[in-house]
Amino acid sequence: MPSLTNTQVAVIGAGPAGLALANVLRQRGIGCVLLEAKTREFIEGRPRAGFIEEWAVRALEGHGLAERLLREAQRHTAFEFRFEGARHLIGYGELTGNHHYVYPQTELVKDMLLAYVDKGGGDVRFGVRDVRLHGLESARPSVTYTDPVTGERQLIDCDFVAGCDGARGVSRAYVTENGGTFAGHDYGVGWLALLAQAPPSAETVVFGIHERGFAAHMARSAKVTRYYLQCTPGDDIEGWTDTRVWWELQARLALPGGELTEGPLIEKRILGMHNYVVAPMSYGRLHLAGESAHLIAPIGAKGMNLALYDAFLLADAYASHYVHGDASALSGYSETCLRRVWQYQEFSQWMSDVLHGPSAEPFLAGLAKARLRRLLTSRTARTAFAELYIGKDTGF
Repeated sequence: MPSLTNTQVAVIGAGPAGLALANVLRQRGIGCVLLEAKTREFIEGRPRAGFIEEWAVRALEGHGLAERLLREAQRHTAFEFRFEGARHLIGYGELTGNHHYVYPQTELVKDMLLAYVDKGGGDVRFGVRDVRLHGLESARPSVTYTDPVTGERQLIDCDFVAGCDGARGVSRAYVTENGGTFAGHDYGVGWLALLAQAPPSAETVVFGIHERGFAAHMARSAKVTRYYLQCTPGDDIEGWTDTRVWWELQARLALPGGELTEGPLIEKRILGMHNYVVAPMSYGRLHLAGESAHLIAPIGAKGMNLALYDAFLLADAYASHYVHGDASALSGYSETCLRRVWQYQEFSQWMSDVLHGPSAEPFLAGLAKARLRRLLTSRTARTAFAELYIGKDTGF
């Protein structure tokens, strides 16, 4: 017989969604066990997003999870488009009253693990294998997995399962195989993701819109800069030598008299630009959060923010169930989340059309340039764009 653990919520996945949820549940006295397929060292070193919207930081701060973030993170209130040889500053802080925090996801994961495991004594189990969910339509579902050390099967009896294990996890299939829908979209472009051991060449995020393809510059620290280059999906990484990379970056981003500061490239990855949404985000006693339920390409820097949005909303719903005996927040969880998800998906599509359009066929290039010129000349258009870009008015 498998070894048995009883708890209230079994949380699968120790990414931003799972860790935020587990921390809030522990703070509210709701029992949970956190399961993660990878090692702690792996998830603390996995490169991911770096831009956190202000509402998300305020929510993290309210739960005591933002102390180091607030102390160390840069704050951004503007970005620039580089288009037809000129720079165009978009001051979204002035337009919305909000800003971004630049804080790598790896650092936020470290902070939340420190709070949940090291300081809070939370129950987390790394390296678990062959995770399976059972009885999701019953009042007492369960999760089984194989212990990575002993090889023995383990059983967790619980009230609810939170599937926060991402695009490659097991949770999503339990929804899609039981009546849920999977809506996917491929942008038809790739991004070459780069980390350069070189100081930033601009004070803000820079989006380069160019006939050769999109490029971006994003500061990560005083000595490291994140770059992106549009490329062919499935391109051969070996063909992107350092010399070729820097030539393309200079061509697409540099302005006269303002060349980029070059340095060694310490990371190269090719990312396919695609999105998906699972609906509903619940099945029986299982609730999805983060990339288990939706994926947004890094075009609009929304993925981590949506994961946190799900986690805080789900934590509130569980608390309402346990503290007040009110199940309405849980029953409405999926519908509430999906309103924000689709808003962010639409923004991502709009950004893709503008950023990638000038390198497309002539008709799409003309549309992209018209949209961009409207944004650059109309304060009303800039304000509407800025509110979506910063994730304003999320309720947190």
